[in-house]
Amino acid sequence: MTDSKQRAEARFEEHREALEELSRWMYEHPELAYEEHETSARMAAALEAGGFTVERPAYGLDTAFRADVGSSGPRVVICAEMDALPEVGHACGHNIIATAGIGAGLALAPLADELGIRVTVLGTPAEEHFGGKVDLIDAGAFEDCAASMMIHPTPEDLVDPRALAIYHIDVEFRGKAAHASASPDQGNNALDAAVLAYTNVGLLRQQILDNDRIHGIITHGGAAPNIIPDYTRMSWYVRAATDERLEVLYEKVTACFAAAADATGCTYELIPSGHKYKDIKSNPVMTKLYADNSEALGRTMPWYADTESKTSGSTDMGNVSYEVPSIHPMLGIDCAPAVNHQREFAAATLTPKGMETIRDGALAMAWTTIDLAEQDLWDQLTVE
Repeated sequence: MTDSKQRAEARFEEHREALEELSRWMYEHPELAYEEHETSARMAAALEAGGFTVERPAYGLDTAFRADVGSSGPRVVICAEMDALPEVGHACGHNIIATAGIGAGLALAPLADELGIRVTVLGTPAEEHFGGKVDLIDAGAFEDCAASMMIHPTPEDLVDPRALAIYHIDVEFRGKAAHASASPDQGNNALDAAVLAYTNVGLLRQQILDNDRIHGIITHGGAAPNIIPDYTRMSWYVRAATDERLEVLYEKVTACFAAAADATGCTYELIPSGHKYKDIKSNPVMTKLYADNSEALGRTMPWYADTESKTSGSTDMGNVSYEVPSIHPMLGIDCAPAVNHQREFAAATLTPKGMETIRDGALAMAWTTIDLAEQDLWDQLTVE
């Protein structure tokens, strides 16, 4: 271990208790996408107290922030997600993501000028829905950025995960209301259209690729059983292994909606719900450094090629990886049989293993950044 890495570790340990407390607070006070006002404030305050210059709000987003340290050199952006999920809270572990990101920044802060780098901890809202990082990309948050990174808790370790590209869409069906008993022939049933759409997609699943994913819910199904519904609404996620494949699958899914509307005499409208997320590209240089540093911390990270993993979720970090050399390692928190987006997973973020994951993620990111600087590897970082 180099002297710089030892000093980064010592610096992290000074803040470890406070970071664990922040993670617990986030668990107890979950805030949804673009509503993370108190969470953002507490995260920014922790960085400001640690020597960062903080801009909040940032890039036109009320809950985004930018925290900077270092006066010159290549800029590394560490993404700190903050939003929770409806009903199940921090069941995707953003309380670990946020505190590991802050921890990495705090560990690097005293070393930034010595290493000749600039470090930005970027508070990124609305990953679970809408895609806050896409807004940040569009606003210029990743300009003049040499590398970007974050970690994500899951049931199992994986250093170079795959993430599916995704469209988030709502579909509305509009028909004609009528008395469901006295004059059903006078109506056009928008609920029938929604049910047909769901059935059409279900039948389509036989004809899609193994890594394709389509899932949806009915969010409005009608007002009363004795009224033929003239309006229904559904929310759908359409996912595929690559950005290119997503476009093909999306056309097939929207054809299901069109057919349902046609069969029931209804009209339909597609409404994007947030941004499209791209698949993720893990930079090989950064991935290897991260894997080596994680192993030095006692956490050996498997590679995707050595696992039987076939599926995954989606992340707006994929869009970042198309712009900037990036990594997004997945860190296991020993929560089996619980998986992401379950209440039991949220509870597991508070276990000793969950707290250990804050340390492992923060230090592996900090040490990876130190390696990039001390070995002067910046020219080897490319977006592939």
